[in-house]
Amino acid sequence: MLETVTRVYDKKASTGILKLRAENVKRVGDLVVLPVLVSGRSAFGAEVFGVDWNDPIPEGVVKQLIKLQDKYAVLIFRQTGLDNARHIAFSRQLGEKLEINPFFYGRENDRVGEPLLFDVGNIELDGSLVKSQSRRWHHSMGNALWHTDSTYHQQRSKYSLLLSHGDAVTGGCYTHFADTRQAYADLRQDMKDELEDLIIEHDLWHSRKLASPIIYSNPTEREKALKPPAYHRLVQVAPDGRKTLYLAAHAKRIVGRSFENSQKLIWQLIDHCTQPKYVFSMEWLSGGDMVWWDNRQSMHRSNPYTESMSARDVRRSTVIDDGPLAFGVEI
Repeated sequence: MLETVTRVYDKKASTGILKLRAENVKRVGDLVVLPVLVSGRSAFGAEVFGVDWNDPIPEGVVKQLIKLQDKYAVLIFRQTGLDNARHIAFSRQLGEKLEINPFFYGRENDRVGEPLLFDVGNIELDGSLVKSQSRRWHHSMGNALWHTDSTYHQQRSKYSLLLSHGDAVTGGCYTHFADTRQAYADLRQDMKDELEDLIIEHDLWHSRKLASPIIYSNPTEREKALKPPAYHRLVQVAPDGRKTLYLAAHAKRIVGRSFENSQKLIWQLIDHCTQPKYVFSMEWLSGGDMVWWDNRQSMHRSNPYTESMSARDVRRSTVIDDGPLAFGVEI
């Protein structure tokens, strides 16, 4: 078993190759855990084996998985065989409420059509691939920026679970993750002191405008009404008690500072968090692969759509945070 779970994570252009060996493997009950990025006493990301996805997951196993999630922030599972219903059912075991899809383009135009799932693939309702000049294509460009899901909600999200359906994408497909806990720990103390009490305005349409400044220079009234901005503390506390940075490309402005000065500091921090030593990239290998990450202690980004990409069918559920720090700051 130890040999079969050894993986090579290709971190691509910016980060080289990280090889994982069998001596990294840990056993937690009946689960086998392979940490991805290990540095000193800190570990980020883990591939987990031994979950029986054919039946509802026992509560004891769910508790084990949550403990692993608190430690590693990103958990990867291969070939789960989950369908939409079981994807949703497992997500509900992790929190009482799931985010509702706003269906920006109408539920009747959504290929999946399930209110508790977000279609983040590149396939249209008729089975064709998303057209390069469509509004949906431009909306997806924001997903290739470093971000945290749903920071633009006043009640933040806790977990995201992204599940692949169908075949792997031709030429490889990756989702990239950054450890905002260790990145915060490595800041100079004077920088930590400066950041401690800052409050950030998060706006989905800010990140969309950054990624596609022409198409999203003026969001529609419906878009703005469905996703107004929210306010959150920049420095948060992760489930394991460590401080972490709550950041995203959605971060628009620091309350009390100009837009220009805010953006300068925000992107300085995002660049710091996404240095190679804090980042790994998960390759989607086959249908049924699933990655579950904690939005309170990580950032992520996808590969951008390309016109040469084959069909990519991935669907995300998002668990709303129900903890004591779930709600943002009222301004």
